[in-house]
Amino acid sequence: MAGRIIGWLLLAVLAGALAFGYGVYSRRIALPERYDPFAPLDVRAPPDTFTQFKLWRAMHDPQRCDAALARSGLAYRHMANATGQGGCPLKDVVRVTQTEDVRFSAPFLATCPLALGLAYFEHQYLQPAARETFGEGVTRIEHVGSYACRNVNHQQDTALSQHASANAIDLTGFVLDDGRRITLARWDDPASPDALFLRRVHAGACRSFNTTLGPDYNALHKTHFHVDMGPYNVCR
Repeated sequence: MAGRIIGWLLLAVLAGALAFGYGVYSRRIALPERYDPFAPLDVRAPPDTFTQFKLWRAMHDPQRCDAALARSGLAYRHMANATGQGGCPLKDVVRVTQTEDVRFSAPFLATCPLALGLAYFEHQYLQPAARETFGEGVTRIEHVGSYACRNVNHQQDTALSQHASANAIDLTGFVLDDGRRITLARWDDPASPDALFLRRVHAGACRSFNTTLGPDYNALHKTHFHVDMGPYNVCR
């Protein structure tokens, strides 16, 4: 008898949990965004239990990505689908100019997942790393471009690069509030604050993008962080 009662109690608890979960999912039950796994992603909000889940959902759902990008503080505009220089198709891309606090060395094209990843990276990892290391923020991100219609590593016998669809960007340096410029040339100087900052930035990039390749990967990446939203999860 006792076992049967416990079984019914467990079943009731499970049914209640399912009903509550469906209520949250269907928006019939309202929770504060911080505790709601189905609320839109806000890249500027402090991270919580569901932040990575919300980021993952946005990266895999164009409508959710657009909604999250619209509230990210990023300055951008949607571009018409077109064939880019070199013949690679550009589909569902935006032209990014700056964030609320950071200017880029030049405007660039990006897929929604890449643009959202950059906004998330800047708020959650780049600025905190700069403040923890130097006591000031980053005002400029330097890069050498996103879109390039080419194969991986410029080789003829490799697959198309994520750059070919503007789904990747190469970051080369960062400028602080006081005008100090930090480039990846300082990566191999372990005693310097610059190297500590760059390694914190690299670790944050690995949590913001599907692929992050830095100076320790190979000689081709000695001068930049390659970050992309391709299908592979790589942190090197």
